[in-house]
Amino acid sequence: MNPLNRFLNYVTFDTTANEDSTTVPSTASQKIFALALVKELEALGLEDITLDDKCYLMATLPSNSNKSNVPHIGFIAHLDTSPDMSGANVKPRIVSYNGGDIILNESAQTVLSPTQFPELNNYIGQSLVVTDGTTLLGADDKAGVAAIIAAMAYLQANPSIAHGTIRIGFTPDEEIGRGADFFDVAKFNCEYAYTIDGGEIGELEYENFNAAGAKITFKGLNVHPGYAKDKMVNASLLANTFIGWLPVAERPETTVDYEGFYHLTAMTGSVEEATLSYIIRDHNRELFEEKKQRLTALVEQMNQHYPASTTLELKDQYYNMREMVEPKKYIVDLAYEAMVAVGVKPLVKPIRGGTDGSRLSFMGLPCPNIFAGGHNFHGRYEFLPVNSLQKSMETIVKIVSLVEEKI
Repeated sequence: MNPLNRFLNYVTFDTTANEDSTTVPSTASQKIFALALVKELEALGLEDITLDDKCYLMATLPSNSNKSNVPHIGFIAHLDTSPDMSGANVKPRIVSYNGGDIILNESAQTVLSPTQFPELNNYIGQSLVVTDGTTLLGADDKAGVAAIIAAMAYLQANPSIAHGTIRIGFTPDEEIGRGADFFDVAKFNCEYAYTIDGGEIGELEYENFNAAGAKITFKGLNVHPGYAKDKMVNASLLANTFIGWLPVAERPETTVDYEGFYHLTAMTGSVEEATLSYIIRDHNRELFEEKKQRLTALVEQMNQHYPASTTLELKDQYYNMREMVEPKKYIVDLAYEAMVAVGVKPLVKPIRGGTDGSRLSFMGLPCPNIFAGGHNFHGRYEFLPVNSLQKSMETIVKIVSLVEEKI
C-alpha cells in the first residue's frame, strides 16, 4: 500500500486531542487508531512492537547491513489531530488541480482559493487531497504516520537497500503540548531521530521557538455604578489597560521569521475579576527571557497603581532545539543530502512553533523536523499534495540508506 492509500485510511480515524482531558491519551480514539497501526506493523513484519498504556507506539525494522556499527536512528510522528476543528467523519477527496478555485462544499460555499492561499499555484498540474469543507484533513500528522509506515514497507519489499536498525515511534497528544511527556527515550534507543511533522515539501527544521505560557489575573472592586466614584476598580478595564502596555509590533500578526511575540489566546472578564492568557515565543533565548521579564515588570507596575490587584502565573513550555541539535549538525546535513538526492529542494527554516522534537532533543534525543507535505493545518482549508507525501516517504528511505553508506 502506497503512502496515499495509507493516509486516506488513517484520516477516517477521529483522533482529535482534548486539552481539557486529564487522561493519557486525552481521547480514547487515539488508542483505537494505535491498535489498528499495531496490526499493520505486525503484517509488515516489524519487530519489538509495543503499545503502552499511555498510547506510545514503538516498533523496529531490524538492520540488514553487514556492518555492525551503523547507528540506530528513528522516525517519529503523532497520532492526534488538533482540537481547533473537528477531525470526525473526515471525507477526503482527491482533485487534479489545474489552477483556480476548488469548491470544497457547494452547499456552504466553502472555497479553497489561490487568492487567499497563493501557495496553491505551486501545485498546478498535481493531485491534491482536500477536505469536504466541514472538517480538518488530518495531514498534521497522519501524513507523517503514512510516510513513515510506507517507508518501512518499501524497505521490507526492497532488501537490496542496506540499512541499520530503524526505530519508529508514534505519540499521542502532540497538538495539546503533551506528546513527549511519557516518551521513553532509553527504550527508543536511538542515536538521533527525525520527526516527520513539517509542512510543505522540502521543509527541514532544527530551530523552534522558546516557549512559555502566562496567565494574568486581575482582581477588581465592585460597587454600585451610581456610587462608584473613587471606589470602583474594574478588573476588565485593568486587563484592557495591560493589553495596551504590550507592544503591537510583537504580536503574531505583525511578526515573521525569527521575530518573537506575545499572543493573547484567551480572556475572561467582569468587574470583580478578569484573566488574560498569553503564550510567549522567541527563537533567541535572551530575547525570550526579556519578554518574560517584561511581563513580570508590567504586573508589578499594575500593582503599583492598584495594590494587590494583579498576579502572574508564568511557566516555560519548551526550548529551541537548535541548542541540542547543532552539536550534531551532521544529522541535519544528512536530511538535506537525502532531499536533494530524491529531487526535493530543501527549505531550511525555523519553526514558528514547536514539535515533539523540540522536547525530545532536550531529553537526549536530537530530533530535527522533516516535511510531511501538508498545508493550512488545523482547519477546513487544509490540503495535501500527493507528490509531497510521496517525496516525504522517499526522503525517509534515502536517509536510512545514506546512514548505512557513510559508515
